[in-house]
Amino acid sequence: MSDRADVTGFSCPLPRLDYDTVQMAHGAGGRLSQDLFEKLILPRFASPELAPREDGALLDLPPGRVAFSTDTFVVTPLFFPGGDIGKLAVCGTVNDVAMMGALPRALSVAFVLEEGWPLADFHRVLCSMEATAQQAGVRIVTGDTKVVGRGQCDGIYINTSGLGVVPEGRRLGVARIAAGDAVLVSGPVGDHGTAILTARAGLSVQTELASDCATLNGLVEALLACGADVKALRDPTRGGLAAVLNEFAAGARVGITLEDGAVPVRATVAGVCEMLGLDPLHAACEGRLVAVVSGADADHGLAALRAHALGSEAAVIGRVVPAHPGVVALRTGLGVERVLDMPLGEQLPRIC
Repeated sequence: MSDRADVTGFSCPLPRLDYDTVQMAHGAGGRLSQDLFEKLILPRFASPELAPREDGALLDLPPGRVAFSTDTFVVTPLFFPGGDIGKLAVCGTVNDVAMMGALPRALSVAFVLEEGWPLADFHRVLCSMEATAQQAGVRIVTGDTKVVGRGQCDGIYINTSGLGVVPEGRRLGVARIAAGDAVLVSGPVGDHGTAILTARAGLSVQTELASDCATLNGLVEALLACGADVKALRDPTRGGLAAVLNEFAAGARVGITLEDGAVPVRATVAGVCEMLGLDPLHAACEGRLVAVVSGADADHGLAALRAHALGSEAAVIGRVVPAHPGVVALRTGLGVERVLDMPLGEQLPRIC
């Protein structure tokens, strides 16, 4: 009698590749990983640097200092009025690089996907990232994908890192801020944070709120090209306008005085924040910039911002002063000043 097992009647089925949801095997480095990359990711992010499929990207950069930034995005809901987590991830990193005075050139993207998340939603995020990167004129050149079990992730988390080059002779930084400078903002504040909050809570408002999510590198270049002496730039994301101005005041050891009525805030944003006991100056933006320019160039810088589609509602909102160093003061319509402090905690969790 033979000791061999009888295997007649058994078959070895071909591996299944046509899944509608994320599988653990999509992150295992095998055929499903390759299938995910070739069918979904590569068609959206095709670039000369990504095509060789190496473990990294080789980049030819123009002369100048290299700016580098990285961020991770965990927003909920993943899709919201005015954008989604994919658009947000590209905008967030492009803007961080641009605020350093750099010309953004390339992004890396790393995804953490939850088992069971619909691949149709992943494709939607990828298409959004593709469109936003093309609009910003940057290429996605390398990345990574990991899969975690059900319940260990909210569908998708995204990490993006960005590289840019600062042209020769361009110098921006908090250390350049001095008394007499003017503070400008490129548009109404608080749109993103309030839009996320209403979408998450299912709040109904008379006028639909939408995130201001946008790539700002074009707006930055328009401002810098106008000839105004731009001292520092920042995008007011988490912590909003109040956080950025306090960082400026503390870093430069100067005071900043704002005129309350000068800060643009949409009526709907102000109404929602008042209803919920929030301060719109603490609410996040994802498509606005704050600029500190020489006081003599305030009008010139404002005109440059307003001439760009993303800065049409720009305003001069305050001045840098020698008094109360490290403190931001808000002057009300009654002429009374109050301290505009950093947010103490998390007003709106998971907004980016």
